[in-house]
Amino acid sequence: MPVTRSWRDPTEATLAKWLLAPAFLLLGLIVVYPVGRLLVTSVYELSLTSGLPAKFVGLDNFAMMLDDPVFWTALWNTLLIVVVTVPGSMLAGLALALVANMPFRIRWPVRLALLIPWALPLAFVGTIAAWFFQSEYGVVNDVLRHVRDHKIIWFNSGTLSMMAVCLTIIWKASSFVALILLAGLQTIPAEMYEAAEMDGAGRLRQFWSVTLPLLRPSIVVAMIFRTITALQTFDIPATMTRGGPGNATTTLAMYIHQTTVDFLDLGYGSTLAVAMFVISMAVSVVYLKQIRTNT
Repeated sequence: MPVTRSWRDPTEATLAKWLLAPAFLLLGLIVVYPVGRLLVTSVYELSLTSGLPAKFVGLDNFAMMLDDPVFWTALWNTLLIVVVTVPGSMLAGLALALVANMPFRIRWPVRLALLIPWALPLAFVGTIAAWFFQSEYGVVNDVLRHVRDHKIIWFNSGTLSMMAVCLTIIWKASSFVALILLAGLQTIPAEMYEAAEMDGAGRLRQFWSVTLPLLRPSIVVAMIFRTITALQTFDIPATMTRGGPGNATTTLAMYIHQTTVDFLDLGYGSTLAVAMFVISMAVSVVYLKQIRTNT
């Protein structure tokens, strides 16, 4: 006969369910419900400025999004930021992590320096970078005056504005990447390098044959976080360029904010947010499949 237990003496399976219940409840409140509410709102015409009640329009908002040139401009700008800043921050972060992992006698100043860009608020970084790239008294132009005679007006050109935004994002994000990779470097046993050195491998060979293969899980984790963050870029271009000139540096997150907060169009803004959510999930799935393939 099966053994029955009361709630005071549960089985292991029942106990596991009770212990996991608060986590699932919290996950539902902060993830499932907001995403579900977003999907529902995206199929309604809901503008707070019209004074009209919400009207079900089905996929009309998505059709309007596909015909919206500002959406495609914002999407292109967002993807460009991803393509430029993710590899840039990964390379810079790897270099910083290798430097911070070197056998200094006093390491804490070097590692503390990695925390400073990561700890600064994004809006503060964007404001400071706007001053750095200011055409009249900015630090960047002051340095470039020693190389070229005339000043560069960074924020009057879409290409130069995007370049300034990407450089700022790389500087800000590289410290976060460096911290993750530094933690991965700390897990590599010193015996691996000693064995490689005994086999005659130089520093470069040790880097390619020992460091990179063993650092791959940390690199993939850093790329996941960095790519998702890049897709949601908002604060730095918003404070540096306000999305200008024109829409040259407007990202998808900025367009969502403009649609929902400035124009109070919650229906179309939710549609744009759904598009960002789908793109983010697709990127996450690709990375997770890559992790599963390599493990």
